[in-house]
Amino acid sequence: TTLGLKLGGPFEILAGAHKAAQNSKPNFHFHWRFVYDPPEFQTILWGNQATQHHIGCYRDIPESLPSFLGENEAKTGYTITQMGDNVFAAVLLHLLKRKKERSVKKAGGEALEKLEAQLRERAETLGLSVEQKSKAMKQQRQVVTKTFHSAGIVVPVDKNDVGYRELPETDAGLKKICKAIVEAHGDEERIKAFGPIQEMITFVQFANDECDYGMGYELGIDLFCYGSHYFHKIVRQLLPMAYNLLKRNLFGEILEAHLSKRSQDNLDQLSS
Repeated sequence: TTLGLKLGGPFEILAGAHKAAQNSKPNFHFHWRFVYDPPEFQTILWGNQATQHHIGCYRDIPESLPSFLGENEAKTGYTITQMGDNVFAAVLLHLLKRKKERSVKKAGGEALEKLEAQLRERAETLGLSVEQKSKAMKQQRQVVTKTFHSAGIVVPVDKNDVGYRELPETDAGLKKICKAIVEAHGDEERIKAFGPIQEMITFVQFANDECDYGMGYELGIDLFCYGSHYFHKIVRQLLPMAYNLLKRNLFGEILEAHLSKRSQDNLDQLSS
């Protein structure tokens, strides 16, 4: 209540909320999946409805424990900010942001101070780090490239550097290409603007043949993050293939569910 955060996602299932759901056939792949959430990101807390602020678990592999907790504000963009490797760290870091936004002397300041002390004490009792980037995160997660959402992607890379090769374009350059496509005046101009993307897809095909699966993964995630429906067909072409090659097929299923109903509204699958 103090921070305006609500537990959701898996916590609703633990509480049995699905048993009394209004929706008899909820799509859990889509439950509280905000418009820019990649398949790797699963919401567990949400707050400010105006900004669509939410905190979630980010997994590099579907069946693994979360690599970290992150936050996103879907109304302002696709950036995922790392918030530690456990719920206590994530909520504490969010609280500290709130404290910077307003003086603790204002209304609710004492409650924030009390909650901060409780979070720190509980995390210490449980032996959990409250750092934004814990030592475990730094050691265990080998990011090959940041991607548009800044959380990065992880793929296996062997001693010969097989597994990932860079896109032939910088992030800034790719965003410029995407902008030209989205803002094109008419189909002819848009088809022409798609030229560089089509060339990259050819490079991805060569990369996949040579086991550099991270290239198509990166391009697919970047185009997904950009958000426009103009890229959905290509995202459906690139990402499920990358997930299949990386043996992360569940992410492909989540992606398909999301793209079939990608919007800013009706994210609660238990009531809609």
